[in-house]
Amino acid sequence: MTKELNVKNLYRLPWNLADNSISWLEPTSKCNLYCDGCYRENRVNSHKTLDEIAHELDVFEKYRRTDGVSIAGGEPLLHPDICEIVRMVRQKGWKPVINTNAITLTEELLKKLVEAGVDGFTFHIDSGQQRPNWKGKNEIELNELRLQIANMLHKIGKGKLSCSFNLTVYPENIHYIPQLTQFAQEHFDKIHVMVFILYRMGIINGLHDTFVGNKQVYWDELSYTKEIDDRRVNINSFEAVEEMRKLYPDFMPCAFLNGTEDAGSMKWLLTGRLGNKYQIFGYVGQKFMEIVQTTKHLTTGSYLAYSKTKWLKRGRLYFLLAPFDKGIRTIMKNYFKSLFTNPKAFFSRIRFQSIMIIQPADVYDNGRINMCDGCPDISVWNDKLVWSCRMEEQMRWGDNVNLVPRK
Repeated sequence: MTKELNVKNLYRLPWNLADNSISWLEPTSKCNLYCDGCYRENRVNSHKTLDEIAHELDVFEKYRRTDGVSIAGGEPLLHPDICEIVRMVRQKGWKPVINTNAITLTEELLKKLVEAGVDGFTFHIDSGQQRPNWKGKNEIELNELRLQIANMLHKIGKGKLSCSFNLTVYPENIHYIPQLTQFAQEHFDKIHVMVFILYRMGIINGLHDTFVGNKQVYWDELSYTKEIDDRRVNINSFEAVEEMRKLYPDFMPCAFLNGTEDAGSMKWLLTGRLGNKYQIFGYVGQKFMEIVQTTKHLTTGSYLAYSKTKWLKRGRLYFLLAPFDKGIRTIMKNYFKSLFTNPKAFFSRIRFQSIMIIQPADVYDNGRINMCDGCPDISVWNDKLVWSCRMEEQMRWGDNVNLVPRK
């Protein structure tokens, strides 16, 4: 029987505003692709100078402990000084991870980024993009592109670069979640993280007035709001897990971040699994993640973002944590059983792979907005730390809006 998914069965990740695993840097808002549901307006002349970027890194250094920096946007690879930006992040002692659509990523550029010290990539690829030569393709058909990119990263990075894929989950493609997770299993050696971001959009519907301070503003001017949306905008993490269990019945997350308004909501839901392309032996438990995060913080002063790939392929090493973690004990049991039931799985290398489900902002009827409590995707605006997913409000009005229900 699969364990129930609730806050008591999971480790609440210790990340917070001042002490986190990741920080979010946006060198530009310019992009070369339209993605359905994107929260950033495409601004052509928006490249930040290196001085501006250096200052934002200084703000992170002043206010926030961090392990890695997500270099995002916009499309960060469009910035002419992207290699220098990577180098600046590395010089601070942080892991530079580039969030990109990969359209302009070539082997030549990748080699330069490796030389600059890039630690890994998160590639956003999904069927909601107007991607050249791939329009109209479903998520399974897009696996061909995902594999091309993973192969290039593995080849140029010599297996040392973290490779993550994320996609937006819409009502139209939620049923592909299990198959995409299976695709990640088939390429355990090249894909280290799969991230499913649940579709969100702020719907006006005439239910709220919006204010910044005592000044009324109009929220429908933003890229992540609509007057009406025919699609569901409230898919939650529990539904995503139920989809996953249609193919992986034992699928079980180990850690989460709750919402600022709802302690029971799963805003970031992290799953760690051990296995290989022949078999998933099981899922690590909450104590495993607690030990990993605590040990990392004790030894380095920051929580863990992206693991080095050399640790991800040493799956049997994690068996040492079996006395503390029930999930590891189950994994060991299934592993030794496979000697007789699935010898290929038993004699193949065991690897660790992460599956992440992210449930962005939820807008409630009472006007409250359920944000990610301790969200890693915190950025800088006017020398302050702000949620990157609501940056458009900062850019337009200098603060987040408040929603007031209409009488």
